[in-house]
Amino acid sequence: MLAIRGLHSHYGLSHIIQGIDLDARAGEVIGIFGRNGVGKTTLLKTIAGWVTASAGTVTLAERGLCGLSPDRVCHAGVGFVPEDRRIFPGLTVEENLSLGLLQVRGRSRQQEHRAIDAIYGRFPRLGERRHQLGTTLSGGEQQMLAMARVMVGEPRLVLIDEPSEGLAPMIVAEVFAIVRELRDRGAIVLLVEQNVHEALSVADRFHVVERGKIVFSGEAGVETDCTRLMQLIAV
Repeated sequence: MLAIRGLHSHYGLSHIIQGIDLDARAGEVIGIFGRNGVGKTTLLKTIAGWVTASAGTVTLAERGLCGLSPDRVCHAGVGFVPEDRRIFPGLTVEENLSLGLLQVRGRSRQQEHRAIDAIYGRFPRLGERRHQLGTTLSGGEQQMLAMARVMVGEPRLVLIDEPSEGLAPMIVAEVFAIVRELRDRGAIVLLVEQNVHEALSVADRFHVVERGKIVFSGEAGVETDCTRLMQLIAV
């Protein structure tokens, strides 16, 4: 469902993404690994339309995404959980969640209420805090809100950037449980994560990025592939 061909992107004169090719199927988690500053986050932002591609194509379910604004990429079925979570200040938990409903057009009010109620069933802690400002939640709760906001839109492609950073082990386990759930729902997940061991527990395949290029790819369950992966990203 996802095909990336010859993707390039820049920040000014800095050539960050330098010709990436990548494929992914429905119900597949792809780990994106590499040292800091090699272009992993820029890759996700380029797919999401936050950074304009300077060359190449990104196709999801036969629809081209390059050149679309971020809101149109979202409406095409792409959900993005950025590293900084982007919880909207001044909005409650429920109002933040309601923004995720904008991804799906044509829902009735009743369907929207059911979607929000289903999220509260999955994340009871958010239900308890539905009228609380999202920015007043703990770091772990904000991460849950950021992921729940994407899930309520039922995207076909989910981009997740460093979801476990700074979180307690119990919350980290919950984060990766959500990634498994997204996979089981049939979504494609591109997961950028420094916690490689945890990421490999949910990933089907992985790519190692170095200086804006994929330099190694493998299967998460293959020992030789994973050994080579750890050698490449060791500091």
